[in-house]
Amino acid sequence: MRAEIIEKLRRVVGKDAVVADETELLVYECDALAIFKHKPDAVVFPQTTEQVSGVVKIACEYGLPFLPRGAGTGLSGGAMAAEGGIIIEMQKMNRILSIDQENRIAVVQPGVVNLNITQTTAPFGLYYAPDPSSQQACTIGGNVAENAGGPHCLKYGMTTNHILAIETVLANGEIVRLGNPAGECVGMDLVGAIVGSEGTFVIVTEITIRLLPKPQAVKTLLAAYHSVEACSQTVSDIIGAGIVPAALEFVDDKTIHAVEASVFKAGYPLDARAALLIELDGFQDGIEEMSAAISEICRKNQAYEVRVAKNDQERAQLWLGRKGAFGAMGRVSPDMIVMDAVIPRTRLPDVLAEVDRLSEFHGLAVANVFHAGDGNLHPLILFDSRYPDQVERIHKLGEAIMRVCVDAGGALSGEHGIGIEKKEFMGLIFSDTDLDVMGDVKSVFNPTAKLNPSKIFPSRHACSEIGRSTTTNTVEIGKRVEAMLLGGSRIDH
Repeated sequence: MRAEIIEKLRRVVGKDAVVADETELLVYECDALAIFKHKPDAVVFPQTTEQVSGVVKIACEYGLPFLPRGAGTGLSGGAMAAEGGIIIEMQKMNRILSIDQENRIAVVQPGVVNLNITQTTAPFGLYYAPDPSSQQACTIGGNVAENAGGPHCLKYGMTTNHILAIETVLANGEIVRLGNPAGECVGMDLVGAIVGSEGTFVIVTEITIRLLPKPQAVKTLLAAYHSVEACSQTVSDIIGAGIVPAALEFVDDKTIHAVEASVFKAGYPLDARAALLIELDGFQDGIEEMSAAISEICRKNQAYEVRVAKNDQERAQLWLGRKGAFGAMGRVSPDMIVMDAVIPRTRLPDVLAEVDRLSEFHGLAVANVFHAGDGNLHPLILFDSRYPDQVERIHKLGEAIMRVCVDAGGALSGEHGIGIEKKEFMGLIFSDTDLDVMGDVKSVFNPTAKLNPSKIFPSRHACSEIGRSTTTNTVEIGKRVEAMLLGGSRIDH
C-alpha cells in the first residue's frame, strides 16, 4: 500500500493503530475458515465511529476495498480480505456503553465479546439470549453481520430478534442511525435488512440489544442412544408434542469420544452412538412435568439412559462438552471444516445416514454436533491440510453434503453465513432473477461493491452491481429499496 495512504490512515486512527508490515498482516489473512486465505494491504484499529468513517472515506478516495472484522471466529470466510485492501478491525471498540435495567436494553460497541454481555448484566437478573458456541470469543458485531444463532435460539430466536437499533457507517463514510430502542419499527425495517448481510451493506459501530430476564427455573437433560435414527426421531417427537425446549442439541459418537478425551470432558457415555442435550427453562411451576414428558418421549424412542442434571455444576459440566466440541476435535485431526446447513427436522435420519455414506466414499471422517431442534446441521469434516489430496477431497465432500441438504428441502446456512465458502452454491437455491434482486438491494447500500467484495454472490454475479450508483444516504436508501420492492425487480438509476 502506498505510503501516503498509510500516513492518512495513521492521522485518522493514530500512529500505532495501523498495521502494514507484511509479516504482521499474515495474522489477518483468514478467519476461522483457514482454507481460504488472502492478506489485506493494511489493518486499522479504530476506537470511535468517527474514526471508522474517516477510514472508509480514505478507502473511497483511493478506490480501495475495505471490510470490518471482529474476533475472526467466523466460519465462512466473511472476514477475509478477498481482494486485499483495508481491514477495519473493531476489537478496540469493546465497551458496554449503557445498561437500562428497567427497559431491559443495553447499548454496546461491536467489539464486545458475546459472553461478556451476559456476565455484565447478570447482577441485574438479565442476560443476552443468542449464544453461539464461540460466545467466549466472538463479538457482537460479527454476530450482527452473520445473524448468529446458538443452542438457545431454538426458543428465543436468532440475533435479529434481539437487535433494536444500530449506528452504522455507510459505504461512503456517512454515519447513520437506524432502528428504534423502544423496539417498534418505524418506517422500513432497515435494521432487519442489515442484520445477516455479512458485512456487505454497512459497518455497524454501535448496537442496542434486547436483554431477557433470567428464567426462574432451568432443567438440563442428557439422553443417550445406541441408534442415530432413534436419537433423530426423538427430536421430531419432542417438537411434535408441542414442547419447545430452550435448547435441543445432538452429538454423535465421534464427538463424544473427542470431548471425553479432552479438557472439555463432560461425562457423556462412551458407549452411545448419539446423544441429545436438552434444556428447559421458564417458570418454576410446570417445569418438572415438562421434564418428565420429555424423559418419557426419549425412553419411547429407545434412549437407554436419561440423565437430569441435579444442580448448576452438573448442568455446566454437560454444556462444557457441547460448547467445547469444536475445540476437542483438535485431538482427533489437525484440521477441520465446520459445515453449516439447515434441513427439516423430519429428514434428520435420512440426511445423517447420507452424510455417513459420503464420508466413507470420500475417505474423510465426519463428526456431527449440531442444533437439532431447528435442523441446523454442523458436520465437522476432519482432514490434514499437509496433504493436498485431502484438501481437494474436502471441497468435493463439502459440496456433496450441501447438495444433500438442499435436496432434502433445506437451506445453505443457518447461522455461519455464505461468505466465500458457499457463494458458488447459491444457484442450488436461487434463480438468476433471485440473485439479481439481492444484488439490487446490496447496490443500494454498497453501490461501488468495495465494502467486503467477492462475498455471498457467485462469481458470475459478483461484479454485476459495481458502479451502478454512487448515491448512498439514508433517505435515498429508503426510497430506492421501496422503489425496488414496489416497482419491479430492477432499480432505475
